[in-house]
Amino acid sequence: MRTELVEVWYLYILRCSDGSLYTGVTPDLQRRIKTHNDGNGGRYTSCRLPVSLLYFESFATKSEALKRELQVKGWTKAKKESLIAFNLKKLKELAKNKS
Repeated sequence: MRTELVEVWYLYILRCSDGSLYTGVTPDLQRRIKTHNDGNGGRYTSCRLPVSLLYFESFATKSEALKRELQVKGWTKAKKESLIAFNLKKLKELAKNKS
């Protein structure tokens, strides 16, 4: 019997100590959050510690996760907050209103 391990990739959104949001991708969500909070996660989060996980989505491939990251990083903070809150009505309104 052949078993293959399937690597799952995650898009994640963190809230930084200054209230800002950080979006990233990783195959190991718990380790990545720890890395951020240890001050080694990246320049942006290293001076905004601690960070907390607010939202994540899982993907079958790194490519899918990166495409979604690019999409979400282009959103306004209000649109990201609506996604985090699972407020689909508000998310749709913000998507229609580009200004």
